[in-house]
Amino acid sequence: MSKRHTVLWLDQHEAKIFHFDRENFEATKIESAHHHVRKHPSVTAEHRHPADEQHYFHEVARALEDATEILVVGPSTAKLHFLTHVHKHDHALVERIVGVETVDHPSDGQLVAYARTYFLAADRLR
Repeated sequence: MSKRHTVLWLDQHEAKIFHFDRENFEATKIESAHHHVRKHPSVTAEHRHPADEQHYFHEVARALEDATEILVVGPSTAKLHFLTHVHKHDHALVERIVGVETVDHPSDGQLVAYARTYFLAADRLR
């Protein structure tokens, strides 16, 4: 399958990568190595250890190495943390990321349909 268009959905716990064309898609799932959450003693918000997050993001970046155009989506700040990671550590992906969107928790089919629509519009603009 061509890996021209790819959508990455991620949060702090898992990443879903879909390479797709008009009719088909190929899915890959990567789970964060550490599913437990470390709590900061003075704050109730959840905090992950930075080394855990960097390892997770590097694994996701490796899975995207053969993608040509990447749309990054997700429900919260993980997508922005991933972009920061890419700019610092996985420079080859920077130029291939064509968009960042907030998307909650769609089904796989809904996510691929959303990405197809996104890339169709982006391709028309070129």
